[in-house]
Amino acid sequence: MFVDQVKVYVKGGDGGDGMVAFRREKYVSMGGPAGGDGGKGADVVFQVDEGLRTLMDFRYQRHFKAARGEHGMSKGKHGKGAEDLVVKVPPGTVVKDLETNEVIADLVEHDQRAVIARGGRGGRGNIRFATPANSAPEIAENGEPGQERDVVLELKILADVCLVGFPSVGKSTLLSVVSAAKPKIAEYHFTTIVPNLGVVETEDGRSFVMADLPGLIEGAHEGVGLGHQFLRHIERTRVIVHVIDMSGMEGRDPYEDYQTINQELENYNLRLLERPQIIVANKMDMPDAEEHLAMFRAQLKEDHPIFPISALTRQGVRDLLFEIANQLEKTPEFPLYEPKGEDSEVHRVIYRHEQDPDQFSIARDPDGGFVVTGEAIERLFKMTDFSRDESVRRFARQMRGMGVDDALRERGAKDGDIIRILEFEFEFVE
Repeated sequence: MFVDQVKVYVKGGDGGDGMVAFRREKYVSMGGPAGGDGGKGADVVFQVDEGLRTLMDFRYQRHFKAARGEHGMSKGKHGKGAEDLVVKVPPGTVVKDLETNEVIADLVEHDQRAVIARGGRGGRGNIRFATPANSAPEIAENGEPGQERDVVLELKILADVCLVGFPSVGKSTLLSVVSAAKPKIAEYHFTTIVPNLGVVETEDGRSFVMADLPGLIEGAHEGVGLGHQFLRHIERTRVIVHVIDMSGMEGRDPYEDYQTINQELENYNLRLLERPQIIVANKMDMPDAEEHLAMFRAQLKEDHPIFPISALTRQGVRDLLFEIANQLEKTPEFPLYEPKGEDSEVHRVIYRHEQDPDQFSIARDPDGGFVVTGEAIERLFKMTDFSRDESVRRFARQMRGMGVDDALRERGAKDGDIIRILEFEFEFVE
């Protein structure tokens, strides 16, 4: 089975907890704090494996949770960081965030890696909180939670040339005679139900990868037929070979077929029409094919080369392959996504003093309790060790510094009201 789109859940490893410990050595009178930091949680890393061709493995495992870091230890020993969880993906995989649809990574080269979910940092041990005013702190942090997200993996095959056209125009036959690929060939529509790849070598030693996609029909970009499932695979190709049945055996007009397929390509992605297109007039060994080709040439307005061939008898195939190789030599790659971060030419960042709107938000439950939510406040909450009073007091100071207390008063919170964060409840105290 060919699988080219899946949804998976990934979670980076939590950081290890920091430790509260003190030196109690026989000849050390003033030992002081000695609790070590926790280790960093593992990242979830996707790595390209050129031996993979589909996303089939993700049908059976859709949850990837990395290991957490080791906890801090006494005598100032830090916990060990966890090893990254490496997930193998086929070349051509695009990773998108399910919620925002943002492209996280475009993985095309063998061994290329991308961090999809970062592990949390380790919590600090009490050795980090020692100050002249508090030389023996009984406070340590829990490890930071690892990043978690739902992502969509889309496989967009790495082919230089793509064969497009209606069902039963001879795309599979053409691929089978120019390469070692063995696609299914039969006299009925939608014989090809998965993309087929083949390596083609011309007589002068040039080679390229050709893909045969399932037949498109009108309305494919809206989900009609099979072609809509595979239009994404055209996006990486540099040259489009448009195969047309000139025999008219299916009762369709060749020029109408040509217009219909090009309209589907335009509706799916406007940039697809920027690629060089070669028109292949196939089945020229059939009666009336020459007459249909003459009518097609008269109707054609675009300046695309036309190659009359018969894939069955291999007539004209040699010249077609030479033209494809020539077009590939002068056609640059079309990047799917603009580079970000370090690859960008210019970096301009404007810093403004503004409160982060995502730090927290306040809502009311039906029973009158206040619910505080937000990524920043929930992360602080999870990193607090509530078994120690000093840690609780520190968390209260952090909430006050974030403006949570003032925001609750503005919402009408009074002494004794219930405040909820995640699954825990507190009383509001003036």
